[in-house]
Amino acid sequence: MTRTPGRAASFSNRYTSFSVPKSSTRIRGFRIGEMLLEQAREAGVEVRLNAAVMGVFPNKEISVMLDDHIEHFKGDSIVVATGASENMVTFPGWTLPGVMGAGAAQTMMNLHGVKPGSRILMVGSGNVGLVVSYQILQAGCEVAAIIDAAPRIGGYGVHAAKVVRTGVPVYLSHTILEAEGRNRVTGATIGQVDKKWQIIPGSERYFEVDTICLAVGLSPMSQLARMAGCRMTEDPEKGGLVPVCDTCGETSVSGIFCAGDVAGIEEASSAMIQGSLAGAAAAKRGGYLSEDIFLQRAQKLYESLSQLRSGMFGGKNKGRPDITATDEGIPLSQTLLKRGYIDDEELKRFLAPDGEGKKGVRPVIECTQNIPCNPCQYACPRGCIQVGESITALPTVSDGKVCAGCGLCVAACSGQAIFLVNDDYPEEGYSTVSIPYEFLPLPEKGDVGIALDRSGRRLCSAEVLDVMASAVTDKTAVLTMKVPAGMSMRARFFKWEEAQDCG
Repeated sequence: MTRTPGRAASFSNRYTSFSVPKSSTRIRGFRIGEMLLEQAREAGVEVRLNAAVMGVFPNKEISVMLDDHIEHFKGDSIVVATGASENMVTFPGWTLPGVMGAGAAQTMMNLHGVKPGSRILMVGSGNVGLVVSYQILQAGCEVAAIIDAAPRIGGYGVHAAKVVRTGVPVYLSHTILEAEGRNRVTGATIGQVDKKWQIIPGSERYFEVDTICLAVGLSPMSQLARMAGCRMTEDPEKGGLVPVCDTCGETSVSGIFCAGDVAGIEEASSAMIQGSLAGAAAAKRGGYLSEDIFLQRAQKLYESLSQLRSGMFGGKNKGRPDITATDEGIPLSQTLLKRGYIDDEELKRFLAPDGEGKKGVRPVIECTQNIPCNPCQYACPRGCIQVGESITALPTVSDGKVCAGCGLCVAACSGQAIFLVNDDYPEEGYSTVSIPYEFLPLPEKGDVGIALDRSGRRLCSAEVLDVMASAVTDKTAVLTMKVPAGMSMRARFFKWEEAQDCG
């Protein structure tokens, strides 16, 4: 989008995607955004925020609402990256204040610093529902439960596990029946559904809540592409009405590109790469990028996108009930799919047989699904953890490498699926566990509370030995707690409560 030669303007409303180099996968998203904005400024790009595009007109002209006035822009190319809008479901009371989309709750917390409610029911167990539930807990709210009409968790198991271990219950094959209250939400009734999606009589359950968050899917915001005259198609696998695009995101209208969820609902990493492809293609079209350099960049991006679309959550594999094992041939945890946590026996399938009882500090990796994630292998200074060339491969602990106990892998794992265990603690009868901890206020050394297991059940007393949070860990706290011997492979969360022997 150009107004003067060599300068570009980018418009951002609610949805933003960032292109992340492999070496930056452990950096928080908003920091990546800051880095990319700075790079854009250095390149001479003019960025306009709080800018609402009102329409796309012939010859690639757009009108934009900026504050209290309208401006017109004309470009050689247009990249549409408007993202997606939240789907809603209707039920008695769904228009009451207190019923909102999970994305709206996320915006309230992250952008405005406002709690969406005090006690919240989350409807939907996809990644949006799971991630926002965790953020709700971080904001100091209570999540009464996560429910989903489907019979299995829809999102990544690691995202479910980090919520469930805090004590949040998950009710699958359940749907919301009614939001109760006169002027606002005061409660919610849910019910269990059978295989034909019919309510099972007598299965109703009531929750006293003041907020109901709906995370029931997304639809591409493709209105601008349609207005521009792009050829459209209704594609349920992509979330609805989307523009027909080539491999670089170019639509049927020459010079108009689409990237991210507007071209089909996928995970954020795929949107980032699509944005890079569309940007490179637009730059080549404008004469800013040679054919050779474009082809080199595009090939690398194609390869990365192909990897991201592999694995059990990629492309047509997502949600397939017939996938019962990982790409490595390890049977999937059914407890994880149906309850949100992996049980002790199932976990053993994913760990080295000589791990338990090993002397010294050792990493325990509880990432058991083929998801596109690999910051752990870049975080470890000694190369103890390897993912390999495929980003969806399960991480493994390398033989012959000695863990330094630095905790960088614990902090770097966005799924919070890595823990450091030390069964060789000097004090007889005790072991230590280092866990990621992202709640305020942070515990302090000497604090005593309760360790919870993977299912969120109270397990045993726990004493905080150390809390490390620094620039090296991007301010993610790594909490080390002392637990009774024999509990190190089960204790996965620390909760402030009166200490007592629980298990």
